[in-house]
Amino acid sequence: MSTRSWLAFAALGLIWGVPYFLIKIAVQEVSPFVLAWARLTIAAAILLPIAWQRGALRGILGHSGALIAFAVLEFVIPFSAISFGERWISSSTTGILIAMVPIAVVLLSRFFGLQEPLGVRRLSGLLLGFAGVIALVGFGPITGLRGWAGVGCMMLATVGYALGPLIIQRYFQGMSPIGPMSVSIAMAALVLLPAALATWPGAMPSVPVEASLLGLGAICTALAMLLMFYLVKAAGASRSSLITYVNPAVAALLGVGILHERLGIGGLLAFALILLGTWLATRAAPRKAASA
Repeated sequence: MSTRSWLAFAALGLIWGVPYFLIKIAVQEVSPFVLAWARLTIAAAILLPIAWQRGALRGILGHSGALIAFAVLEFVIPFSAISFGERWISSSTTGILIAMVPIAVVLLSRFFGLQEPLGVRRLSGLLLGFAGVIALVGFGPITGLRGWAGVGCMMLATVGYALGPLIIQRYFQGMSPIGPMSVSIAMAALVLLPAALATWPGAMPSVPVEASLLGLGAICTALAMLLMFYLVKAAGASRSSLITYVNPAVAALLGVGILHERLGIGGLLAFALILLGTWLATRAAPRKAASA
């Protein structure tokens, strides 16, 4: 990769590790629905004009069904679920659990006709990833019914995040990704608007919370998407997927170092198992010699 691609990779790895830290701050004063709606609205206000200028919105409404599905599964459900979950579990634990997304993609891709044979390596990766979740829940910082509810929220978000790219791969082939992405973000904001209005805070949030919401929308969503589009184009989707190994480390460092969260030995073990499992489960299969 070029120096510019490496810089984009480093920036995106940092940016996508920060949301869990900012969500933890914001959800103390605003509802999960307000948080998710604000993040999406800010991102849509930035991305839609860019998509329009690039001509990426032409013919986009012809895929309205897939757009709605993508908006709900990639944004409405995960953004809301993560915000709810972070009321009950730490931001570092959240980042580690979301690292299961690539493993979920491997499992769910079979229902989209995009599967590859599992094989021993991929199966071992899946088992290691699930062992990591068990270690995190059983021996990490998860406690009580609320802790389990937080884990459930993260699993729901993981499924949504895994289905989103599969929808793009199946229904938006040949299109500039910024088109369906920006329209889906705007649709998701509209879907969440009634719930956001119903749970609107009675007083203005504090400056740290407002700054967190702005950072989530402008940097962690809009700028991150633009960086991802550039990185996939410059370095390829396979190399870009390595971001998955950086994000949870950033989330854990911010949570433990700034918010003084506790991971413990169980959390660290889970972190290692999930990353190792993800690496094994998502590695490209070795090319076989073509048969006669």
